[in-house]
Amino acid sequence: MRHAHFGGFSFLGAANVKYQKPVLTVEQQVEFLISRGMAGDANEMAERLATVSYYRLSAYWHPFRQAGTEALRPGTTFDLVWRRYRFDRELRLLVMDAVERIEVAARTQFTYHHAHAHGAFAYASDPTSLPYLNHARRLALQESLGREMARSKEAFVEHYKRRYAESPCLPIWMATEIMPFGDVVRMITNSDKAVRNAIAGVFGVPRGILESWLLTVGYARNICAHHGRLWNRVLSVAPAIPRDVAWTQPVVNGKRTFGLLTICNVCLDRISPGHRWAKRLAALLDEYAEVPRHAMATPQDWRTSSLWAPALA
Repeated sequence: MRHAHFGGFSFLGAANVKYQKPVLTVEQQVEFLISRGMAGDANEMAERLATVSYYRLSAYWHPFRQAGTEALRPGTTFDLVWRRYRFDRELRLLVMDAVERIEVAARTQFTYHHAHAHGAFAYASDPTSLPYLNHARRLALQESLGREMARSKEAFVEHYKRRYAESPCLPIWMATEIMPFGDVVRMITNSDKAVRNAIAGVFGVPRGILESWLLTVGYARNICAHHGRLWNRVLSVAPAIPRDVAWTQPVVNGKRTFGLLTICNVCLDRISPGHRWAKRLAALLDEYAEVPRHAMATPQDWRTSSLWAPALA
């Protein structure tokens, strides 16, 4: 097997080709862009590239390339590329707003139903409270929580450790406040069916569907938190799409960004009645009407869909 080494990292199976691209100043980056066909004010380009890297922005002019070449299509302007970048940034902020509410609601519902069914500490001491979690994963979960508890500076955690020094773990309503969301989802999916069904009932979808959505929500949160490209992404962690007719008129593609937006809206309809999130999304799409909708798999008639129309009324 071939190895390629870059800066101390080894990529197994990579072609053994030496990276030859030179380091460019911002001014040289601007000249290079112009040579490829980018139109616009050079000073403005330099100003933007000084705060948003060439490599990051390249994802937004990539769709403007001429087929089979690195040259840009005639009429490609830096302003057009910058607007796509701004659209994606504002879309991420909007998605983060929905993600925050969905995550908090999921944590709250899990904590409530698991505590009432099994008590404050069963998640750590009683394997039957998480019947689908095997021993190795249970230990990994406890170790993860132990690390979070040890490094937490939250006042309630420090108070608990002082007051209850002999207790090895937090009650579940404290634990779920400091757990990574991935650990919370893992506990939800490994809880007994009564707890899982109770949580799913709050969101109005079957438990398997909800658990898939929560994984997608966590994945989307990580993209947004790291300022990754969202608008035209193919989702690596795609949500399961219900078989109800509402999801086929028009068809919702779970592998594209509009599928993520749809599950966010459906969740908010249940946990935040009267929300204005869908209207803010519609306004954002109107403001950036030139951004291609097909890259998000947005149906032309999405606003009249039964999944969206009530929130847009």
